[in-house]
Amino acid sequence: MTDDATPSAAPSAGAPSGDKPQIDTTRTHSARIWNYWMGGKDNYPIDRAAGDQVAEFFPEIVDLARTSREFLVRVVTHLTAEVGIRQFLDIGTGMPTANNTHEVAQSIAPESRVVYVDNDPLVLTHARALLVGTPEGATDYVDADLRDPDTILEHAARTLDFDRPIALMLMGILGHIPDDELQPIVNRLVAALPSGSYLASYDGTNTSEAYNQAIEVGNKQGDVPYLLRSPEAVAARFEGLELLEPGVVPCPLWRPHIEGARKGLDQYGGVARKP
Repeated sequence: MTDDATPSAAPSAGAPSGDKPQIDTTRTHSARIWNYWMGGKDNYPIDRAAGDQVAEFFPEIVDLARTSREFLVRVVTHLTAEVGIRQFLDIGTGMPTANNTHEVAQSIAPESRVVYVDNDPLVLTHARALLVGTPEGATDYVDADLRDPDTILEHAARTLDFDRPIALMLMGILGHIPDDELQPIVNRLVAALPSGSYLASYDGTNTSEAYNQAIEVGNKQGDVPYLLRSPEAVAARFEGLELLEPGVVPCPLWRPHIEGARKGLDQYGGVARKP
């Protein structure tokens, strides 16, 4: 996340570890706007105003926010209950809301270990909420930037065993990474994972003119733009991995609990296994 009005999570610059987080409530904040769209309470009037402005161009942004969390819940549930994954590296954590990764995983397998990564001052103030997990498992928080994967891996290794499968979660964050940097970052992170690990990822796509216009409005207000890419570009990040069925699809259509979903279709996501 950064101090911008772009409707997604972002890899933020943040304050150095140990510094007291500074929250500027006079500027919009992407994490708080996203929280507002999801029905949360961790936002301010300026965030709600910006969120409403974007929603005027694209009312379905609220559906995208909520269906993205539903996608995360289904992914974590599948990986924990059906595949047997017990370790998660969730980069671009964002504001804690309901059904965070550790809550879903540890409700199924209390021994699950989860590392969250972000370095936004606002997220730092909510770290305690993220760190409350089951006594049988472990939940940790790393203050680091997605653009520095080596630091992320170094700190995550304090909690996660990189000799055992890990689920790498890149949910709604790669849209903030330029084209020339995106795949090298993904490749570096995936390369560090052992065989049998998984990559789960989604991002907004340029499949709706209204969504394109809404993102343009948000980008004009913010410091870090969010890039809508084609569904094929989202699928390309899984190259070399074994995609689970149904492949890279609109998030509500990835193993839905209820058939016939028709809202929030302009974010594509998938899950793939590392051979």
